Amino acid sequence: MTKRSLLSNYFSILEEGKIPNYIHSKYIEVTFDKKEETDILWEKHDFALNQSHFSEKVPEQSLLDLKIELSNRIFKNCCFCERKCGVNRYKKTGFCNVKEPIISSEFLHVGEEDMLIPSHTIFFSGCTFSCVFCQNWDISQQKSGLYVKPEKLSEIILKRRYQGAKNVNWVGGDPTPNVSYILSVLKKLDVNISQIWNSNMYCSIETMKILDGLIDLFLTDFKYGNNDCADRLSKVKNYFEILTRNHKLIYENSEIIIRHLVMPNHIDCCSKPIIDWISENIPNVLVNIMGQYRPEYHANKYQDISRNILLSEVDEVKKYAEGKGIFMI
Repeated sequence: MTKRSLLSNYFSILEEGKIPNYIHSKYIEVTFDKKEETDILWEKHDFALNQSHFSEKVPEQSLLDLKIELSNRIFKNCCFCERKCGVNRYKKTGFCNVKEPIISSEFLHVGEEDMLIPSHTIFFSGCTFSCVFCQNWDISQQKSGLYVKPEKLSEIILKRRYQGAKNVNWVGGDPTPNVSYILSVLKKLDVNISQIWNSNMYCSIETMKILDGLIDLFLTDFKYGNNDCADRLSKVKNYFEILTRNHKLIYENSEIIIRHLVMPNHIDCCSKPIIDWISENIPNVLVNIMGQYRPEYHANKYQDISRNILLSEVDEVKKYAEGKGIFMI
């Protein structure tokens, strides 16, 4: 299989003018009352998500509007990620250290996968992880940047599109704490450009449902092949179960590029188990096996990851993936 066949929807938007998901969501009519119980709204959401009928004009209330209402409710009792802090983020932050969204930077990125560049990357400050080796620790673990009004960011996205951006790439830190804000930007936006979710994928089921029907391509970061390494190095619980669940959900409904960063001394415990799981459960995806690990942030305090990765280690993982029939970038 080819990159084009594995990412047929993405290339259709890019080259053939196919309408991206977020615009479709504006033309799916949903009638709801903001006084209704959340469970009722989720029922209406799930029903609308499975509709193939689109209105000829933007209805008074749309699936996107319903997603915005649900995300705003989650914001008051936050469970966007699987930490499920439950805080009212209008008043305080959770583990992610995010209250109002802070954009650290936005620019046309030419360092992503070749079919994505130039990519309009929008980097948020804050993260749902606390990776001891984070190469973006200055924005993930600290507040760095400015709040940008949704209408202003939509104007910037339009400008970047005319400058050659192939997509909008929501990243961080991690974009997950900023779901409500991203939806408010998409409400203001009306340009034929695909939406990419570039994330550690520690998303809750609620977030996965909101992203379904909005995101065209998931650019996922699959780090660990077990829970112990994830807990020790990124301070997260139940990592493997959550990541595999979410990847299965994406595989059923969207397109994926999986990134896996090879780390020293983690080939047998992480790299190979991840490859095994992909080959057995979601075989028709693109995988980018990355060899740019270097000990950043607090990595020097952890002996197993305190050195640069070796080319021989990356080659070993790639050969193993090849033997498992993985489609590599």
